[in-house]
Amino acid sequence: MAETELATLGGGCFWCVEAPMKELRGVRGVTSGYAGGHVENPTYEQVCSETTGHAEVVQVEFDPDEITYRELLEVFFAVHDPTTVNRQGPDVGSQYRSAVFYHGEEQREVAEALIEEFEREGVYDEVVTEVEPLETFYEAEEYHQDYYEKNPNQPYCAVQIPPKLEKVREKFAGKIRGVQ
Repeated sequence: MAETELATLGGGCFWCVEAPMKELRGVRGVTSGYAGGHVENPTYEQVCSETTGHAEVVQVEFDPDEITYRELLEVFFAVHDPTTVNRQGPDVGSQYRSAVFYHGEEQREVAEALIEEFEREGVYDEVVTEVEPLETFYEAEEYHQDYYEKNPNQPYCAVQIPPKLEKVREKFAGKIRGVQ
């Protein structure tokens, strides 16, 4: 079994990032959680109150021999809007901010270079994604794990997630499980 790495990414509601990431070849697991705050073991309710400083994030375990960190970031940037501060679609608040919590200098360099490339090439006008070191990741409550898989007809999920999945399947077809 190859060595895996971790990526920790915040792009709005964690359910909306978790579902597309789980489709990618080389992704071994995706865990919803919280990062970037100052309260130990925060609850969902605390994070939603915007008093803990945390962002909703997903921690992606991946095999870098099958999918690179840069490729994960390309998918991440495609499934959320990195130009809006504390907002993704209908979700508003600091817990929904765009953030890359890096696991080492190499990840920081890759993230910053990709953002710079996006801006230089006009893919995005001004990226507001925070690029910060991961200090602590707290796993979200069990009912948040695999949420879309368990609740595809929940109204929020039924509206917000399918367009993200379609975009990833179309734009990154070669990286989707079971697609050659």
